[in-house]
Amino acid sequence: YLDFVMTIFFAFGVAFEVPVATVILVLIGIVTPDAMAAKRPYIIVGAFVVGMLLTPPDVISQTLLAVPMWLLFEIGIFVSRLLLRRRGEARAAAEPSGQR
Repeated sequence: YLDFVMTIFFAFGVAFEVPVATVILVLIGIVTPDAMAAKRPYIIVGAFVVGMLLTPPDVISQTLLAVPMWLLFEIGIFVSRLLLRRRGEARAAAEPSGQR
């Protein structure tokens, strides 16, 4: 039982780090939100593969892990776009209006 619970805690812990990793990758400049959105089909398949590897061998637990990972990825893309937009607005506001 303890092994099962620790595996599930690890799996969902990794799943809930997805938006943090997504935002960090965008803020560092490794990838853009548009490039990540273009890779969406691969991310969905990858989420199901991770769900398959980290959960017990049944479809329900795989889906219960993969769907939140995918949705958290989408949230990460959304937050990244917001942060980049605000960063651009801050740069535009800090720039003198006469110089471009």
